Amino acid sequence: MSHLIEDNRPIFMQIAERIENDIIEGELPEESQVPSTNQFATFYQINPATAAKGINLLVDQDILYKKRGVGMFVVTGARARLLARRKEQFFEQYVVTMLQEAEKLGITIDELKDMIQREVYHS
Repeated sequence: MSHLIEDNRPIFMQIAERIENDIIEGELPEESQVPSTNQFATFYQINPATAAKGINLLVDQDILYKKRGVGMFVVTGARARLLARRKEQFFEQYVVTMLQEAEKLGITIDELKDMIQREVYHS
């Protein structure tokens, strides 16, 4: 787990995103236990209620579930669900925006493809 990035989003949302990232990256496999609210609170030096709010957000989204008296666990299928959601967000935030800006600048699809390939092969 890396430390939270200082940004304008509420801390509980950053906690939820950190857990999502760990699931996507395979650090928290499906059916594995996630750190407790108190572990998050201690690690990030935040109020346990704030950590719980981030975890509960993922419970509401069917990404985590609670085993009574044991803790919180990653739902089977959570990674695929998160990937699908993130890909859709990527499309909306980056691809649509990029195409709109390209159209505004008179950049053709072929020019756009060339730009992407130039960056891929340059890296």
